[in-house]
Amino acid sequence: MSERAANPGDPGLLDALSEAVESGAGLPAVARAAARLLDASIALIDRSSAVLAVAGASPDQERKLLDGGEGVTAVELRVADAAVGELRYRARARPDPALTRMVTTLLALELERSRSPEWESEEVASTFVRAVLARQVTDRGDIVARAAELGADLDRGAGVLVLRAAPRSAQTGEWRDRVLTLVIRALRSLAPGSLAAGEDGDAAAEVAVIVPAEDDERLARAAAGVARELDDSLAGFHLTTGRSRRCADPVDLYRAGSEARLAVNVGEAEGRSILAFEDTGAYRLLLPAMSDDPGELERFYAETIQPLADYDEQYETELVTTVEAYLDNDGNVAATAKQLFTHRHTIRYRLERVRELCGHDVSSTEGREKLGLGLKAMRVLGIASPRGPALEPGSKGGKVSRGTED
Repeated sequence: MSERAANPGDPGLLDALSEAVESGAGLPAVARAAARLLDASIALIDRSSAVLAVAGASPDQERKLLDGGEGVTAVELRVADAAVGELRYRARARPDPALTRMVTTLLALELERSRSPEWESEEVASTFVRAVLARQVTDRGDIVARAAELGADLDRGAGVLVLRAAPRSAQTGEWRDRVLTLVIRALRSLAPGSLAAGEDGDAAAEVAVIVPAEDDERLARAAAGVARELDDSLAGFHLTTGRSRRCADPVDLYRAGSEARLAVNVGEAEGRSILAFEDTGAYRLLLPAMSDDPGELERFYAETIQPLADYDEQYETELVTTVEAYLDNDGNVAATAKQLFTHRHTIRYRLERVRELCGHDVSSTEGREKLGLGLKAMRVLGIASPRGPALEPGSKGGKVSRGTED
């Protein structure tokens, strides 16, 4: 690093950075001034992982910066207690710590200043979307007027998408913010005027979107387009999109939100990347219970499947999976054993254990109906089916190889 760049008191370089900030020259100019002061290649990244400016870097250096390669230092940019982004730099020599601290402080303030209008607008849109879907706003004129202020025309109808991104491995940084930003950017080109709100689940990021749509075709295109964009941009995530029917009256958007949430829950449980409400089959019958009295669904789940799920979680068994497969195979034990690569005796043992735990005999018509509805309630409520090796006593792990003869 040159002597001039290493000296934080150099009036020329310090003045250049100060002037770039004070004049409102923009993040690229501020980044260039900071790069000269640190004698480094730098990249400014916002809290959603979007790259805002790169300075002093050749294409090869830029790639190394963004990939976090050897010699790259990452510093979180904070304003008070809030993380606003990240500085990555690759210096020719170690910068003076006091100089680096001063530069990162200035960059954090400039980043917050330049991005705050956009973040504020997105937060207002999020608040509106949550209020509409929670039925906190019920006047048609109010909904249409407030949406128009945010750039959305709901006067000719709209629908709802719910997108869920669950990481398959540990993620670093504000990855949930990144999911929301990717959804918003995709919608700006695919369905202008759409409004989004992010929600954080226990293990997934969820985004609810109100999409202005004159017909179901536009809503379907938006769902497919956003799903494709997320799939291209979020490697290492399990992605599911649920789509409602179109509402002619925006007052009914709360119902559309319930439809989209039911679709995403069922789609995730069944391993379907995109699912429309109208394609959920018998699950549609449970929508009123989900929307008006989810407590009743929860009670039914507790009386049927929950004892099995709890047992599976505690002992790493596969009772819920076995019930699912047994019902899918119309109560045929041999077919269930073949699907699960498991001995027929093991299937019978598990089904007897099911009866003991929840009181429902899956071999009877009434028992099959109740357990089948219990599984549907589990999926509609978005409760993940427990998975794990079968370890019941006497089953030799519950696994037999293909082709094993009984």
